[in-house]
Amino acid sequence: MIRIMAVFQKSVKRIGVFTSGGDAPGMNACVRAIVRTARARGLEVWGIEKGYVGFIENLMRPLEARDMANIIQRGGTVLKTGRSAEFMKSEYRKKGAENLALNQIDAVVCVGGDGSFRGAMALWREFQIPIVGAPGTIDNDLYGTDFTIGFDTAVNTALEATDKIRDTADSHDRLFIVEVMGRNSGHIASFVGLACGAEEVFTPEINTTVDKAVEKIMEALKKGKRSSIIITAEGQKPGRAYDLAEAIRKKTGLDAKVCILGHIQRGGSPTATDRIIASRMGSSAIDVLISGHCDLMVGIEKNEIVQVPFELATQREKKTSLDYVKLSNLLAI
Repeated sequence: MIRIMAVFQKSVKRIGVFTSGGDAPGMNACVRAIVRTARARGLEVWGIEKGYVGFIENLMRPLEARDMANIIQRGGTVLKTGRSAEFMKSEYRKKGAENLALNQIDAVVCVGGDGSFRGAMALWREFQIPIVGAPGTIDNDLYGTDFTIGFDTAVNTALEATDKIRDTADSHDRLFIVEVMGRNSGHIASFVGLACGAEEVFTPEINTTVDKAVEKIMEALKKGKRSSIIITAEGQKPGRAYDLAEAIRKKTGLDAKVCILGHIQRGGSPTATDRIIASRMGSSAIDVLISGHCDLMVGIEKNEIVQVPFELATQREKKTSLDYVKLSNLLAI
């Protein structure tokens, strides 16, 4: 695949960094790596608070290497985050660009997801502000990277909760439906489904029907299996947990219990995997800017750092691997 990188000639002395969109465990580790790598390379770093809101409201301040002490293990983001509908309008992006110039910020690193990267693309294309992204989203839905910052922690958080639900399901001979996050992506659901031994997994990309799920549940009951776990990704129909529970009740008379894990998956101390990939991506983002390249995401493929243009990362679809769900179905007997 040909990946054309944007090149700029501007001298970089001061770099801005911000976190944007939904928070993800490991964002702090990434910011830490960005700040300390930049300082080691002789660059100044300024933090931009509250995502794109900080661009508009000029919430920018200097960051030193020691400001990053004891944050690698913390969930959330010390720079705060947010979503800005205003930044979707050109006049507010212009205001953000003016505030960057006011603070003499030459280039920017964005830690966020696809919506954040679309804003980053606009800053480069409209105002020639060099910007590089590090993929921070629990959804793992960005094309061109095997994993995003926060995904591994979210999977482990959901898995731990589902394991506890399994204990109750087994004790009461019940069917539980566990809804995990992921927006319109089934990556969390497929990983958790395989890891917890789910009897069925519903994701947006895989055409699992209620009838197929019911058939599997009833067949398991005939074999003496008294409890079951179904994992479903949020944001799809059929598949939303309460809709799915009602459909199963109507077809079988079984009282399916629902557990929606929700935003618990966003928080918590990041796993070692998330801390490591966040550190690698953050440090690499600085080196990419120093080399004079921008308008791209720093990702990871086959454990190697890669550079993917924002346009590819945001416009191409990253599908859930069918292999995880197929293996989960094979093993759930």
